[in-house]
Amino acid sequence: MRENTFRKKMQQGTSSKRGSSKNIFTLIEEKLNVTGILGEGIPVRFVPPFLYVALLALIYIWSNHRAENLIRKIEVMQREVEDLRADVTTLEAEYMLSSKQSEVAKKIAPLGIVEISEPPVKIKAKK
Repeated sequence: MRENTFRKKMQQGTSSKRGSSKNIFTLIEEKLNVTGILGEGIPVRFVPPFLYVALLALIYIWSNHRAENLIRKIEVMQREVEDLRADVTTLEAEYMLSSKQSEVAKKIAPLGIVEISEPPVKIKAKK
């Protein structure tokens, strides 16, 4: 029976590729020199849980930031509403005061118009 040369070629090809190419984990290992902490190499099984926890931490930070911004906006709006409410109350009070009959009489006195003291007379037309 003949030998399987294809399998030998594949093993030789993958072994040469492994030595020449560098993946992200080998680059991290070379740059950070984490062999003292993690031992030989980075355990790949810890990467997905670490990324999941990192994603949750980012979502938590983003959520807190957004909530604080929303609270600030609400406080600004409440101050504006209180200012507008005070302005409306003041304007209503001024309008009620200025629409009194005695105040109207004081305002039209310089124009020479006086308040009548007798009630108006009805005019009846004959048909």
